[in-house]
Amino acid sequence: MEPSQSALIVPIPEAEPTVGRFRASLDRAASWGVPAHVTVLYPFLPPERIDEAVLAMVRDIVAAVPRSDVSLTHVDWFGDTVVWLAPQPDHLFRDLTAAVWRRFPEAPPYAGAYSEVVPHLTIGDDAARPVLENAAEAVSAHLPIRAAVNVVRLITGTPDRSPWCTVCDFPLGASPGTPSSP
Repeated sequence: MEPSQSALIVPIPEAEPTVGRFRASLDRAASWGVPAHVTVLYPFLPPERIDEAVLAMVRDIVAAVPRSDVSLTHVDWFGDTVVWLAPQPDHLFRDLTAAVWRRFPEAPPYAGAYSEVVPHLTIGDDAARPVLENAAEAVSAHLPIRAAVNVVRLITGTPDRSPWCTVCDFPLGASPGTPSSP
């Protein structure tokens, strides 16, 4: 089956040892093969619209944002149904989302479902509150998690079908104060 959707994410492999076992049973995206991540833009363009020109535009947008280190500092909630980790600082993710969305206005974050996009790494969603609270408590004991943010990954797939696949990784730009190569 051809993929029906795409997403731009920042993988956070440093979080996997802490959140992986919870995501495996509490986050549908984990069952699709999507790693622990902070979403930049989902859904992005339909896969059939992604060509070399789109890849070049995304590459340029991402390269204009400097790589950075973040810390996943605390557990938070969206209502009673989604438990997540908060990256700090979060402006890097907000900047990436805004920049990609400005260039691709036909792909609003979460299809325009939310008035504000809050950068987050999902631990679990749509499970019983006590199950999510247990995951939140267990994950909290291992915070903060420090992570290097140096790449945005384009993935494609079909929701509720496995696996989602990496199409391309786009490196972020040099960190401020980093000397450029000769």
